[in-house]
Amino acid sequence: MKSIRLLLAVILLAAVLVAAGGNVGAQTNQTPEEVEANYTKAIEGRTADILKVLALADTNRASHVHAAVMAQYRLLRAWHDENDGKLKAAKADTNALAQIRVSLKAIHEAFLAKLSEDLSPDQVEQVKDKMTYGKVQFTFAGYLAAYPNLEENHQQKILDILKQAREEAMDGGSAAEKTAVFQKAKGKINNYLSKQGIHPEKAKTGTAPTNSAPVP
Repeated sequence: MKSIRLLLAVILLAAVLVAAGGNVGAQTNQTPEEVEANYTKAIEGRTADILKVLALADTNRASHVHAAVMAQYRLLRAWHDENDGKLKAAKADTNALAQIRVSLKAIHEAFLAKLSEDLSPDQVEQVKDKMTYGKVQFTFAGYLAAYPNLEENHQQKILDILKQAREEAMDGGSAAEKTAVFQKAKGKINNYLSKQGIHPEKAKTGTAPTNSAPVP
C-alpha cells in the first residue's frame, strides 16, 4: 500500500511539472505581437492609475496626458533596450556614462514639458510620484519617524535629496532600478545627517550621538 501511494505521488508530481513546463513555454514562446500586446496592457494600467489620481474633468486634457504618459513609457523602454548594454560596459567610467545618458535627459525634459502643457506644477508632481511608486513620501515619512525632532531645514534637505532621486528614478527601466536609485539617496541622506551630528537616539531622547543611522 505504501509503495502504491508513493507511485501515485510521483505520477502526480510529474503531471504538475509537465503542466508547469507547458505554461512556461506558453509565456516564453510568445510572438512579437503578443509581447507588444501584453506590454501595451501593462502600461495602459499604469497610465490609468495616473489619470485616476489626477482626476481631470477636461477630457481633452486627460487625452493629452494619457498620450504623453503612454509615449513616455515606450520611449523609455526603447532607450533602455538600446543603451543598457552600453551602460553596463561603461561601468565606472563616469564620463562615458554621462555621455550615454545625454539622450535620456532629453527624453525626460521633453516629457515634463509636454505634461506642463496640460497640468499644473502640483499635478506634474503627482505624475512623478505615481511613476516612482510614491517612494518620496514613503521614505520621507520613514525619516520623520526615525528623527521626530528634526529641524525644518534638515527636513527640507532630505526632501530635496529624495526629489532629486525621483527625477532619476522616473527614467528607470525597471522597478528594481527605480528602487536602487532611492537606496543611493538614502545613503546620501544618512551621510548628511551624520555629518550634522544628527542621530536617531539623539533625535528621540537627547542622548549623546552615535555612529549609527538607520535606513528607513
